[in-house]
Amino acid sequence: MKVSYKWLNEYVDLSGFTAEELAEKMTRGGIEIDSVENRDKGVTGVVVGYVTSREKHPDADKLNVCKVDVGTGEELQIVCGAKNVEAGQRVPVATIGAVLPGDFRIKRAKLRGVESQGMICSAKELGLNDKLLPKEQQEGILVLPESTPIGTSISDVLGINDEVLELDLTPNRSDCLSMLGVAYEIGALTGRPVKLPENTINHTPERTDSHISVAVSVPDYCSHYSARYIKGVKIGPSPLWLQNRLIAAGIRPISNVVDVTNFVMLEYGQPLHAFDADAVQSGKIEVRFAKEGETLVTLDDQERRLEPHMLLITDGVKPIGLAGVMGGANSEVNESTVNILLESAKFDGGTIRKTSRQLGLRSESSIRFEKEVDPARVIPALDRAAALIAELADGLVTEGIVEAAAAKAEPAKIDITLAKINGYLGTELSKLEVQTIFERLNFGYSLSDEGKFTVQVPTRRGDITRDVDLIEEVARLHGYDNIPTTPIHGDVTPGSLTKPQAIRRDLRRRLTDAGLHEVISYSFTSPERTALFPALSGEGQKPVKLAMPMSEDRSVLRTMLVAQLLETAVYNRNRKNDSISVFEIGSVFHTDEEVLTRLPQEKHRFAALLTGSRTEAQWNRKLEPVDFYDAKGVLETLFQVLGLTSKVRYEAAQPEHFHPGRTAAVLLETARGPQTIGYVGQLHPTLQHESDLADTYVLEIELDELYEQAQFDIEYKALPRYPAMQRDIAVVLDRSVPAADLTASAWATAGELLESVRVFDVFTGEKLGADKKSVALSLVYRHADRTLTDEEVTELHGKVVAELEQSFAAELRK
Repeated sequence: MKVSYKWLNEYVDLSGFTAEELAEKMTRGGIEIDSVENRDKGVTGVVVGYVTSREKHPDADKLNVCKVDVGTGEELQIVCGAKNVEAGQRVPVATIGAVLPGDFRIKRAKLRGVESQGMICSAKELGLNDKLLPKEQQEGILVLPESTPIGTSISDVLGINDEVLELDLTPNRSDCLSMLGVAYEIGALTGRPVKLPENTINHTPERTDSHISVAVSVPDYCSHYSARYIKGVKIGPSPLWLQNRLIAAGIRPISNVVDVTNFVMLEYGQPLHAFDADAVQSGKIEVRFAKEGETLVTLDDQERRLEPHMLLITDGVKPIGLAGVMGGANSEVNESTVNILLESAKFDGGTIRKTSRQLGLRSESSIRFEKEVDPARVIPALDRAAALIAELADGLVTEGIVEAAAAKAEPAKIDITLAKINGYLGTELSKLEVQTIFERLNFGYSLSDEGKFTVQVPTRRGDITRDVDLIEEVARLHGYDNIPTTPIHGDVTPGSLTKPQAIRRDLRRRLTDAGLHEVISYSFTSPERTALFPALSGEGQKPVKLAMPMSEDRSVLRTMLVAQLLETAVYNRNRKNDSISVFEIGSVFHTDEEVLTRLPQEKHRFAALLTGSRTEAQWNRKLEPVDFYDAKGVLETLFQVLGLTSKVRYEAAQPEHFHPGRTAAVLLETARGPQTIGYVGQLHPTLQHESDLADTYVLEIELDELYEQAQFDIEYKALPRYPAMQRDIAVVLDRSVPAADLTASAWATAGELLESVRVFDVFTGEKLGADKKSVALSLVYRHADRTLTDEEVTELHGKVVAELEQSFAAELRK
């Protein structure tokens, strides 16, 4: 909302306040002012002149030599190149010594040998936005009305000796979308009275209802519709004072009748519309919803296809206006218009907003209606516009108003006590101070013997509906700076991460340091995706359906993370990114109910996906594709960080959609015994082929049990002082025996003297026999306090070998 300082001064006395000071006061009072713009861009010495004669320049076809009277008693000779300059015009003249915007100074000059004693100016040369001028004034020099006094300063004539405040309004302060609303706000902030415009209408003997009738078929969406009939109007340009007001507000003048409706809209905040009454069939106005397939050509000459929720103004047969948004071209006021049907109404804001947005048609009218207009101003605004049209367009206003009103708007009544006001604000305001604030706001009130205020809130302040809203009004008018501050007191607990939060943060850091990329995927997915990996979704678990899904592909909550990572891999693969190492830490959701009667179970999980090459090809090394042990290594890193390596083991598994020979279940030792917390393995070849992926390895584990058992205590050990002894063995045994069982057996047999055991070779071949394999182990023995003898190590090592032979039918490989 752009507010002219000079225009505002007509409603409330602004003496003693500059525009900048007023902006500061309003901002501190809760209405933010974005900017204060001076309309005078640096114009001095420009006056109104009268062109007494115009002759062609003797040496230039495109130049004219004009004689101009500027009220000094001496005519000036001015050379002008504008095509539209004519004798008898009143024009802005920059005399010798005048200054135009851009510090352009006017000097005496000769143009093609003819002396020029000034310059006849265009609107743009005066610093005006020519796009806001009437179309006929946008080219050439600015031609002023014939009644403009000669010699008058152009700043006074065009009203550019003014400043414009641009208000940045919050949606609740729609009352300030009008000059009167801003005046009430200034009056409240300064304690000065507001002067309302006076409307005097001289009616003709004819009655309005003999020309027009009004019917509203949807009273819930148009609570009040009123109209006046004005005869014999003469369409023409508006007077300068009216044009200046509109231009200052950013609205282009069009004609006297249309300009009046825009002027009153800015003044009262009540949009109006003028119809050519002769285009309204039988003078009947009906407000209704659009019919299926109905169309309307609006004032911008665009055909609009209407929908049944759009509110229309009709003549009983065809649409003549889109209610609250824009009029129809078939009832437009034009130069041939003689009779006017003037509309003022209260339309439902939600309906207007929906129509405006759907059609992409946002107007000054719709902006006000969608924020709700003051229902008490429907008739005053109508009367104000009718009086101005009668004055400026020589119209004759018939007697009476034709209207249809569902209900009369009543001021809201709110009860509040002084104690509650002071209790909320921490102030010690007296009754008199609060009474003064209500009076400055122009709020009526009564005060009971018990000290309770009953406040009548005018309908223009629709944002005030509760007692706390009144408290806010008291606070801002008392002054936020005057409200005492209270130091915060009480026990303060320093913030910290919970154990699960700390674990997740540490894992993210370590995994990204290791070269993996974290992804954050949708928690919503498709039902087909939740069926991909039943082992990860859980037995008997069902996806949680969304009540209002954004699409079928995002209609249920995810039950696993791997399916989302698979989507990410396919997305990257389609964009020529073949080597992918990603992970996600997030929530999955499980329920055993078809129809939810309780909240689903939310579980934290960790998942990763690896595909493509382990490293990039270099001149000295070839591409190395990732394998099962890369994925398993991610898990081992995780368990090592959490201090759980000794509590985790892996077992061969064949869950659905995993590779049947390259997948393992991950088991964690708990108080309830070994629990499967997830899986690691290769995708099934069929699924890989469907996804157009190379060998792809995935893993997913639950984190909740790990949160409980994680140990972050680091045990430091002194460097060994005594030498170690290493023994290697290779045993032949059944292929089905896991190597992990061999290492576990070695640890159990050798006890504390065994420092480490690792598998360094696995071999299969025909020489070993069918379903046989050779596993080579390297064992390191060490005593913390002395040097082991060869005999001790040989004896202990022999026990390990014997245990392997007895437990696994292993044979030493020769």
